[in-house]
Amino acid sequence: MRYLDGLGSTPKPWSVIGLGTWQFGSTEWGYGTDFAAEAARIVARARELGITVFDTAELYGFGRSERILGDALRGAGGTDDVVLASKFFPVLPVGPVLQQRAVASAERLGVSTMDLYQVHKPHPVLGDGSAMRGMAALRRIGLVRDAGVSAYSLDRWRSAETALGAPVLSDQVEFSLLRRSPAEELVPYAAAHDRVLMAYSPLAQGLLTGRYDESYRPSNPVRRNAAWLPENLRALRPLLDTLRDVASAHGASPAQVALAWVVHHPNTVAIPGASSVAQLESNAAAADLALTAAEHAGLTAAAEQVRRTTGPRAFPALARDALARR
Repeated sequence: MRYLDGLGSTPKPWSVIGLGTWQFGSTEWGYGTDFAAEAARIVARARELGITVFDTAELYGFGRSERILGDALRGAGGTDDVVLASKFFPVLPVGPVLQQRAVASAERLGVSTMDLYQVHKPHPVLGDGSAMRGMAALRRIGLVRDAGVSAYSLDRWRSAETALGAPVLSDQVEFSLLRRSPAEELVPYAAAHDRVLMAYSPLAQGLLTGRYDESYRPSNPVRRNAAWLPENLRALRPLLDTLRDVASAHGASPAQVALAWVVHHPNTVAIPGASSVAQLESNAAAADLALTAAEHAGLTAAAEQVRRTTGPRAFPALARDALARR
C-alpha cells in the first residue's frame, strides 16, 4: 500500500486507495439485506491490506452505512489507526444543525472523534459561513479533527476555508478517466497546499472495469442511466481496449489500471466501493501499480476521444432502453 503523510490534524497516514461505503446498508445496489456480514469481512480484509481511509455519510442507507462501518471497524481492531470520514447532508446548512448531525453520526459510528467531517454538497442558495462556524466549534471540542467538503468547485472550496478560518482539508469529487476535470484545478491546489482530493466513483460505477458491454449490463437501479446505454458502452470500446493493453503489460486488470490512473495524481485518494473481499483485494492492489508517464498520457488521450450521448440528447434513447428492458 502507498500512503500520503503529514496531512491535516491527524498523524495517521492516508492510504491512496480507501474504501467508500455507500453500498453498506443501501438497497439500491442490489447487494441484499444481509450485507452487514460481508461488509465486516471486507473491512477486516481492508485493514489487513493496509487501507486506512474509510468514507461514509449519514445519507448512505439513512445512517445504516455508518452503523455497519462502525461495527465492522470495532470488530477489526478499532479506529485508532484509520482515517474515519463521514458527511453531513446540508438540507439546512447552518451551524447548529451541522453540530447536531455530527453528534448523531459519531454515535452511529461509535466514536468520540471523527477524523474528517465533510459537507456533502454545496448548498445552491446558502453559503458556507454558518456551517463552517459550526464546524469550527466541533473542532474546538474535539469531535472533528478536520473539515472537508464534497462536490465543491475550487472557488467554493477556498470560500469555505475563508469561512472556517482554517484549512478545509479535502474536497471529495467524482474523478475518473471519464470525469477528468478535477485534474485541471483541484488536484494542483491540493498538491500545492497540502490538501487532499478524494475521488469517488473512480471506476465510473463499473464502466471502467471492462466487465460490461452493450450485451451485458448490470441490472441494479443505480446504473439505469444514460452512461449505460448500449451506444455509450460501444463508445467506450477503444478506451477499454487501451486499459486492457496497459493492464496486460503490468499483469493487472483494467479496473486496477483505471484506479492507478486516478492515484497517479498527487495528493489524491481514490475511494472505490467493494461488494466482496475479492473486489476489495483487487482495488487495494492498484495502489502499487506504477504507471509510466507515457502510459498515463496514453490513457488520458484515449479517454479524451470518448464521445457519449448525454443530457437531453439521451432522453429518447433512455426511453427506448426502458421499453427494451421490460
